[in-house]
Amino acid sequence: MHKDNGISVGTLLADIKSGLVVFFVALPLCLGIALASGAPLMSGIVAGIVGGIVVGLFSGSHTSVSGPAAGLSAVVATEILSLGSFSAFLTAVILGGLIQIGLGLAKAGFIAAFFPSSVIKGLLAAIGIILIVKQIPHLVGHDPDPEGEMSFFQPDLETTFSELFRIVDDFHLGASTIGLASLGLLVLWSTWKPLKDSVVPAPLAVVLFGVGTSVWFAQLGDPWLIGPSHLVQVPIAESLGEFLGLLQFHDPTQWANPAVYVAGLTIAIVASLETLLNLQAVDRLDPQQRTSPPNQELVAQGIGNLTCGLIGGLPVTSVIIRSSVNVTTGGKTKMATLVHGLLIVISVPLIPTYLNMIPLSCLAAILLMTGVKLASPALLKRMWAEGRYQFIPFATTVTAIVFTDLLIGIVIGLVMAIGFILNSNMRRPVQRFVEQHLGGDVVHIVLANQVSFLNRAALSTALNEVPRHGRVLLDAQSTDYIDPDVLDLIRDYKEQTGPVHGVEVSLIGFRKEYDFTDQIQYIDYSTRELQDTMTPQQVLQILKDGHERARTGRRLTRDFNRQVLATAESQHPLAVALSCIDSRTPVELIFDLGMGDIFSIRIAGNVTSPNVLASAEYGCAVAGAKLLIVIGHTRCGAVSAAVKLLGSPVTAAEATGCQHLDAIVNEIQRSADGITFQAASEPSSAEALSIVDAVARENVLRVVKELRQQSLTLDKLVRENRIAIVGAMYDVVTGGIEFLVEDGLGETK
Repeated sequence: MHKDNGISVGTLLADIKSGLVVFFVALPLCLGIALASGAPLMSGIVAGIVGGIVVGLFSGSHTSVSGPAAGLSAVVATEILSLGSFSAFLTAVILGGLIQIGLGLAKAGFIAAFFPSSVIKGLLAAIGIILIVKQIPHLVGHDPDPEGEMSFFQPDLETTFSELFRIVDDFHLGASTIGLASLGLLVLWSTWKPLKDSVVPAPLAVVLFGVGTSVWFAQLGDPWLIGPSHLVQVPIAESLGEFLGLLQFHDPTQWANPAVYVAGLTIAIVASLETLLNLQAVDRLDPQQRTSPPNQELVAQGIGNLTCGLIGGLPVTSVIIRSSVNVTTGGKTKMATLVHGLLIVISVPLIPTYLNMIPLSCLAAILLMTGVKLASPALLKRMWAEGRYQFIPFATTVTAIVFTDLLIGIVIGLVMAIGFILNSNMRRPVQRFVEQHLGGDVVHIVLANQVSFLNRAALSTALNEVPRHGRVLLDAQSTDYIDPDVLDLIRDYKEQTGPVHGVEVSLIGFRKEYDFTDQIQYIDYSTRELQDTMTPQQVLQILKDGHERARTGRRLTRDFNRQVLATAESQHPLAVALSCIDSRTPVELIFDLGMGDIFSIRIAGNVTSPNVLASAEYGCAVAGAKLLIVIGHTRCGAVSAAVKLLGSPVTAAEATGCQHLDAIVNEIQRSADGITFQAASEPSSAEALSIVDAVARENVLRVVKELRQQSLTLDKLVRENRIAIVGAMYDVVTGGIEFLVEDGLGETK
């Protein structure tokens, strides 16, 4: 989590502007959600104040704005009806807040990490679509439904889309003029640089424009006159006592009512789920990509709902609409949500008359533009590009939320996403492939990070496919959890089923609490028996196969400590490698070899000398290696030095200060005849590299030939078909190997 070290003047100004815009948007939403919930209008205002100030103070989120939630309106309406009174419902809200505090202290916010990103993105897109289609009627003065009514099926038996057709019969000239002009003003403000860079936020300009135009239209009379039904309708009290009389309080006698506890638990669960989902969504919108602490947020929401229950407010959650407005208008810290809460608490009792001059159509334009930003075509295109496992849950979430309501849609989206996850686990819960070790093939089964009981059948099938008298390696190195049922299956197979079928079962990476000990039973190093049965051609194929594994990232699984112990008494390598000392050409890594598999002679420029010949003779004639491979490589430093000094009166020792380097450089220069002088006198970098690589290649061919010429021992072993000598070039750029010559195998490339 990122923390702000302080609030700068610029940040404070941005938060004040954003808080002001959120205030204008939140005010009708608070009233509308209360109306849609069948609760007193003032309860929505109280919830907006608590969500802004109380939750804002305790929250760890920088951009989330809390308040009464449209997604809870159906739950609230149902619980008020079942409990019989709003005061009884407030008792349930208090209980719900206490439960949320307990959930936060118990670290239950961890479940937020398991929400699929496809559902979170679907939530954002769906809210954007709903904002667009729900605000179009308000934009043109069709206002029979309150702001905040977000469900597809409405209480007046209309639907989201059927309401659009009602616009034809209820098109208000004055309200629609303000709404459409406000929309145009917002577009102009976002595209014309002088307005875009001004200190006045576009939504504030729209609200001022709406109020001014509404006052002007009042002078014109019908059909321009905008009536109260098209304006914000804050309850007006003549005195402080009358204002306080609008508040309702909880009924303490309801603590004996069992239904209150069911309602409180319902509110806590639903509000917590919606908060955590919205929190994840808002964090995705945050330009600074900060992470909000979910457990702290649950505690903050719990304190907020406890307060709401005590002073007569609707339950609150983190709300995606107000939060997205906060982000898109430039809110930087949680000061913005505090500002919006303070503006509500100050303005509602002091200036309700002026607030009631704000046309709903200009606020609809602000929300509609927010919806366009949330449901951008770019998001749809990006989700489509991520494949069906992301797109289908995303599209399902969007469709379900749009055609039902927020909570039902989210549940459907989560079920779809979980279904895809389970399907993926059932289809490929384990990764199975065959490793070709020196001692024979090993079936390597890699367990997933989380192995549940759902994976048991697939693992059982994979184990049953291991051939009789075969070898299997169960790899749990990347596994964090294994279900007890799966552990029983592995234990039975290791101790009973495997031995009965003659299968050697090896284990690696299992945690201590599983009562398994890492054990490798197959041969993963060269032995005397293996060395004796191998031919030079077979050893060469082992090297080629090993290089292919190394190149494709499928290295064999080996037990280093076991190899150390097994080779401590004796060694029986299959090959001798003469290679350069270059740090980029480790033979064991290039060919995916283990301890005791190869003798490695490394010398700059991979040249011959009496010492090199002696080492090669020992490896082949005494230790029994079946192959001698000479490996040169591209961009070789030793070859480059030899080429640069070719024909120069300066020696390598003089040029580099290395006393004995001439011995190597002179050897390499013997391979440069007829190559270097074909190049231009001042070759380009690419041409110089090409020359160096060509000399390195000729150097390998020459060394392969001279090994037999300079060593009667090696020549005899080749003639007796006991060894072969092979030359190869390794490309340090691509990691590939080209085999140049195979002396003693009956073919030359």
